[in-house]
Amino acid sequence: MKNIKCQLCNKYTMKKTAVIVPAYNEEKNLPKLIKPLKKYASIVIVVDDASKDKTSEIAHKEGAIVLKHSTNKGKGEALKTAFAYIKNNTKIKFIALIDADLQFSPSEILKVLKPLNGIKFVMGKRNWKDVPFRHALGNFVWRTLFNILYGTKLKDTNCGLVAFSRDIIDKIEVGGGYIIENMMLASAIKNNIKIEQVPVNVKYHIIHGLPRGAHVVSGVFLFILKDGIKYRLSKLF
Repeated sequence: MKNIKCQLCNKYTMKKTAVIVPAYNEEKNLPKLIKPLKKYASIVIVVDDASKDKTSEIAHKEGAIVLKHSTNKGKGEALKTAFAYIKNNTKIKFIALIDADLQFSPSEILKVLKPLNGIKFVMGKRNWKDVPFRHALGNFVWRTLFNILYGTKLKDTNCGLVAFSRDIIDKIEVGGGYIIENMMLASAIKNNIKIEQVPVNVKYHIIHGLPRGAHVVSGVFLFILKDGIKYRLSKLF
């Protein structure tokens, strides 16, 4: 009986879900992503961040709602554009985020959607054995500092597979670059929103070089350090 109720809840969740896909020059990946995602959500929103290829055309052809930027603004602004669209759609009760690079299989979206019947914010946690060493090392630095400053025990603070209830959309902050996931987690913590993490599978197709990796690690580290210290101080005074 419990399994039957769970299945019914999952079907209800999927019918009320919008999946957001920020995209920049992703014409090759979108056909492999949008069709499967439509099985798990009522709408798929592709935010074309001023792509130079046929991202918008292909996304529309595959049945996605397409929101397009005239200039490249980054993932954070793409999410804000999608959030603004969702706020005008009263039928949407749940929101999921997935990147267009196919690191996560579309079916993985179900893993972060399933707990939303009782949890407001869900983030995936990757198996670090599946993550390239330099990426795993950077993530170890980030989550260690994050957990120390925010008083958490999170297993992954930068997973791009996320889902949350629509009623907390105004409490979830998003910024630029690779700080997005950390910013979302931090805003959930500041608003006393319970966070759940679920194991997800990941497959890396591109491994970035050391110079870019070092830049990313330092940028995220500085955000966590500055925001985390402010959070700690706010708890003391």
